[in-house]
Amino acid sequence: MNIQTLKNRHRAVREGLSRLKADCLVVTKPASVTYLTGFTGDDSWAIVLPGAVVLVTDSRFTEQAAKDCRLCRIIERKDAMVKVVAKFLRTRREIKAPAIEKSATIADFEGLKKHLHARLRTVSQVIESARRTKDPGEVAAVREAAKIANQALRQTRRKIKPGLTENELAGILDFEIRKSGATNSFETIVAFGPNGSRPHHRPTNRKLRKNDTVLIDFGVRHNSYCCDVTRCFSVGKSGRLFNKVFAAVQEAHAAALKMVKAGVEIKQLDLAAKAVIKKHRLPVYGHGTGHGLGLEVHELPVVSSRTKGTLQAGDVITIEPGVYIPGKLGVRIEDDILVTLNGYTMLSNF
Repeated sequence: MNIQTLKNRHRAVREGLSRLKADCLVVTKPASVTYLTGFTGDDSWAIVLPGAVVLVTDSRFTEQAAKDCRLCRIIERKDAMVKVVAKFLRTRREIKAPAIEKSATIADFEGLKKHLHARLRTVSQVIESARRTKDPGEVAAVREAAKIANQALRQTRRKIKPGLTENELAGILDFEIRKSGATNSFETIVAFGPNGSRPHHRPTNRKLRKNDTVLIDFGVRHNSYCCDVTRCFSVGKSGRLFNKVFAAVQEAHAAALKMVKAGVEIKQLDLAAKAVIKKHRLPVYGHGTGHGLGLEVHELPVVSSRTKGTLQAGDVITIEPGVYIPGKLGVRIEDDILVTLNGYTMLSNF
């Protein structure tokens, strides 16, 4: 991560803190620590100060931190995290209004508050808002993750045959991802036949049958950034119901995409896709039509009829309408896209 990118991120977070009248932010969420420091290890916090960003880690990660972090001070802790962070902040007399991410655990908040001996408050949407708009480097990372996902699925499809279990197929796909040098961004979903009606089905030993349907929802993490895609197809002869449902979901997917451009109300994407499903007299899915994507699989914005606000240029979101018929099948088509001023750019073009 280059120095200018880090400087831009630090400036954006400090501006957010200034609006909230906070002069320091303790960051505990791993993805946000990565965003601010470039550090990709675990069990570490970041502290955003008026003139610096500090990474607090331990001896397991100091060598990695020295390599990853190009624009922050590194503190190696030898005591509990809350005690070390509190002690450090007590030495900074210019800090009058410290804050911690609202996503922090109650235990971390209470522990830091106890040892800090100062008023501590929680703030939200500071780093999340900064992370929402992706820079060209972030977009390129998501695109590359999607490219790896495409290659892994292509290799995996060649090995699909009746008798293979959901678990085995998930394992084959995960292995292909690993072979590419990447990792999974979440646990792979593989669902055969009626198991597809469960949107977050976990693979079982159910075997693939002749003339069966397959739903695969998976993601790749590459250079810390995630993709998230879903593909459905039939093995052998596709049935009339599958063809009808698949066509309807494709149409719903296209209807949502047609709405995408900066300035459009986010809820309109959800409403457009679900209107198509309703038109075909099929069960309307209960989940949102998409979500933000980046260092985490689920980020801002949420693409739902309950979401207020508009799309912004630089948003990276998924579009994922589906139809789920218990006891029969499930179909979902999910792609990752970049929102632009006049439309969108497809990042997961399989």
